[in-house]
Amino acid sequence: MKIISISGLDGSGKSTQIQLLKNYLESQGKRVFCFHAIQFGIANKISGLFSKKSSFEKNKSIAAANFFQIWLRKIFLKIDIFRFEKLVKKLEKEGYDYLLTDRYFYDSIINIEYLSENSNLSAAKITKPSIAIYLQTDPKMIMQREKKPDQGIEYLKKKKEIYDRYAKIWNLKIIDGNRSKEEIFEEIKKEGHF
Repeated sequence: MKIISISGLDGSGKSTQIQLLKNYLESQGKRVFCFHAIQFGIANKISGLFSKKSSFEKNKSIAAANFFQIWLRKIFLKIDIFRFEKLVKKLEKEGYDYLLTDRYFYDSIINIEYLSENSNLSAAKITKPSIAIYLQTDPKMIMQREKKPDQGIEYLKKKKEIYDRYAKIWNLKIIDGNRSKEEIFEEIKKEGHF
């Protein structure tokens, strides 16, 4: 089973590309499982149990955290990586051809790095995807899109700096996310030899 991850800033088009790829692979008769690291995360599940906020407030992104919250995120990340490895084994037994990840653990590490400014998680032991893509997108372009992240442009600029640095460390395939979704998808297909 091939694992394909697409990472990038909020609003960079990850979900759109995952959906295009899913549709394409399924049209080729492949069994595809879609994974979203944040939705899969144990922290998300716990907060859903205890949160009494409206759906709007629940969807609002986190742009600050205290020491304890960051420490919990690091612990939950380790648990999530363990759970993910079990999921991969289960999907392989069930005969899936592809696991597509919209936000991977790379994105979780970037979020922790943003919140702590020195998480030292670049060498975290995560399952390396068969293809790991980083949609490198200009924050100004993201803020011109219909769906804009609620944190604003300064948040995006700072996170982009972190993504750009880590993309090199992790050897992610960098794809220009400033183009049309069709152009991006064609490059993803070429990269994956689909």
